[in-house]
Amino acid sequence: MNIMQLHCLAPAKLNLFLHITGRRPDGYHLLQSAFQLIERCDTLDIRTRDDGIIRRTNSIEGVAEKDDLIIRAACLLQSHTKSGFGADLTLHKLLPMGGGLGGGSSDAASTLIALNHLWQCGLKRQELMELGLRLGADVPFFLFGCNAFAEGVGEKLQEITTPEAWFVVIEPGVQVPTAAIFSAKELTRDTKPIRITDFSSTAKIHWKNDLQTVACSLYPEVEKAIQWLRAFGDARMTGSGACVFCAFPDKNVAEMVLKQVPDCWTSWKAKALSKHPMSHLVQT
Repeated sequence: MNIMQLHCLAPAKLNLFLHITGRRPDGYHLLQSAFQLIERCDTLDIRTRDDGIIRRTNSIEGVAEKDDLIIRAACLLQSHTKSGFGADLTLHKLLPMGGGLGGGSSDAASTLIALNHLWQCGLKRQELMELGLRLGADVPFFLFGCNAFAEGVGEKLQEITTPEAWFVVIEPGVQVPTAAIFSAKELTRDTKPIRITDFSSTAKIHWKNDLQTVACSLYPEVEKAIQWLRAFGDARMTGSGACVFCAFPDKNVAEMVLKQVPDCWTSWKAKALSKHPMSHLVQT
């Protein structure tokens, strides 16, 4: 095999809403959500090897190489396909950890997409999604290729069309561990399920994030960021936190709001995406 290289994008997602509808006997929570891809990405540089070795070439604070989802994804694909090839993986983190943006899951998905292509494994999209679910509930979405209405634990996906928009996102400066939010006794788990046809009926349904109240009680900075951003629109938290966001119709309005964000928070704007930037590399 000739040595090949690929520069990969791993986009963030926002949960336009997130409802917890129940809990399975194994402890996993049942949910409904709308996943929105945005134009804010981690990046990966991947170089194939012919000796079977898989390694990360750079250090990432707080993430040991063996625990990194990109390494776990590469090893899983190698084992599943019995590939004899390896890879050097260089991960450039832009998305915050513990931010609810799906950064680690997106990194894992882009690794699977890239190595399935570079190693010529031949797995189709559904096979990659089933493999990705072993790494985390959000990974299948990033392999799905477009915005989605999600059910189950997040793995049952249907394509949706979302409006063109720009988002202002605030990082409140705290990391919110997902397990702490989902295990909180205050978390309600009985939101009435909706139908995908209800998604555009915003006048009938109060779109919300069921995890937000718990996160705000444990991490007051999240609540402060939401309240500040609500002066400009319908601000809410994404995922299990900590990032909060608000949608705007165009770039100029988003930039106007962004200029006013207090310096104590990291903030940025991002455009809505309709397709995953690496989707074309996956066979359907």
